[in-house]
Amino acid sequence: MQIVSRSNWTLPAISALQAKRFGARTACSFANQRPLSFRDLEDESNAVASSLARLGVQRGDRVVALMPNSREFVVALLGVHKRGAIFVPINTELTGAFLEHQVRTANPRIVIIDGGLRPAFDLVELAGLQIGFTVVVGAHALPLAGSERIAFSSMVATQPLPADIHKAAPHEVCTIMFTSGTTGPAKGVLMTHAHCFFFARETMQNMELTERDCMYISMPLFHGTACFLQFYAAFLAGAVSHIVRKFSASSWLPDVKSCGATVTFAIGVMPEFILKQPARPDDADNKLRICWSVPVSKEWGLEFERRFDLRILQGYGMTEFTVPVWGTLADPLEAGCAGRVLEDHFELRIVDPETDDFLPQGSVGEIVVRPKEASVFMAGYYGMPERTVEAWRNLWFHSGDAGYFDARARLFYVDRIRDRIRRRGENISSFEVENVINRHPGVAESAVVGVRVEGAGGEDEVMAFVVASAPDLEPRQLIEWCVARMPKFAVPRFVELVSQIDRTPTGKLRKQTLRESGPTARTWDRISGAFWRL
Repeated sequence: MQIVSRSNWTLPAISALQAKRFGARTACSFANQRPLSFRDLEDESNAVASSLARLGVQRGDRVVALMPNSREFVVALLGVHKRGAIFVPINTELTGAFLEHQVRTANPRIVIIDGGLRPAFDLVELAGLQIGFTVVVGAHALPLAGSERIAFSSMVATQPLPADIHKAAPHEVCTIMFTSGTTGPAKGVLMTHAHCFFFARETMQNMELTERDCMYISMPLFHGTACFLQFYAAFLAGAVSHIVRKFSASSWLPDVKSCGATVTFAIGVMPEFILKQPARPDDADNKLRICWSVPVSKEWGLEFERRFDLRILQGYGMTEFTVPVWGTLADPLEAGCAGRVLEDHFELRIVDPETDDFLPQGSVGEIVVRPKEASVFMAGYYGMPERTVEAWRNLWFHSGDAGYFDARARLFYVDRIRDRIRRRGENISSFEVENVINRHPGVAESAVVGVRVEGAGGEDEVMAFVVASAPDLEPRQLIEWCVARMPKFAVPRFVELVSQIDRTPTGKLRKQTLRESGPTARTWDRISGAFWRL
């Protein structure tokens, strides 16, 4: 796409431009739903905006959406933006207290919900909220208490009126996305139109997206990665987005081949799960040219590139501040190397996490960021001013991530600050230890933390919580695997086999509870060669 003027840094403006440019060309295709052309998306979202107006939705009102990846999600996103309201997508796995916290924080005027997800609200206390309407997608479902039921299909069928379409400005808040809540209640990130646009524009430019590309989306649209780095970026480039309901390691490659995908994203453990699928001689017979993955491990990165005949691109970003660091296709893959700072738009430094003093090149510290462009960062955490001030101390946004710059001014991501482990005078990355453990054929997943025990001299001992995929996996076997593949100081002292590892609503390992639990009677101790006795 040609350069877009700043006044058009909004999804509604981009939609109007693309509908005029591409018309009946497919913008989004789906596994089991009708596709959306660029014109369809423009017209149907206009109808939703007008329907919201008739329901009394005003500029700045919050509209909560509990919806899986679907045609309706994309139309609702754009329709809410066109009304000048704030779209609040909620993780579809949430129930009970987790769901209640986010809904109460958002305090919405309207809730759009997939009919099949209505039971998630059964244990949610909504007293005191002013939810006027429950918009139901698909299957019949009762409205939330005190609200009126509206069918989403009727909203799409509404005759749109130009007066109902708000002319959005780049600085206006249009979306609230909730963070993981790793160390406390999930925080709602206030995202402006320019913020969301920057996710898309930088992705389009750095992945060299054009209208000839097809973006395969298997990650959830209620996260910024799929919504803005994938869908919005492809939409901005005039490319097709092929959207499936959810990620499946076994169907990933067949899906990629059948839709003709040229670019995709696979983050976290997704690439490892894909690699664990049985290899086939025709794995490389696909059209993929780029897969964006973070973080990348040396244990699987090059193997993934070779097996599927593609390039892995890395970067560094957060919901709060887009992606200020990108790798390039000109550089060979290097594990942990996020790339270089986009210095025209951002400043990024490494600081001492205790003092905020800048650290020299090569030193590991906390990554802090600030923008040079107006409105491309979050506008704060919704309803949490104290957390906003805490994150922005000393005029820098504090990421909570550890990293360092190498001699070529490239940023290397190391770990979350709290996930760094200090043992025998060495800093240990839990991410790196987990990567080695997860490569064991009898391991499904693991979480590694530092724990304090008597006699450790005030330093951490490494403890691994492991979910086995083989019934005969023994801690001693796992330690032997680690000894052969990592430095001695990084080999876990403690191993505990568990049936599952709790995750935050956005899928991150919930490590704080693991640290607090420490060794138990079920924990195997490498030093004694026996189970831990308190």
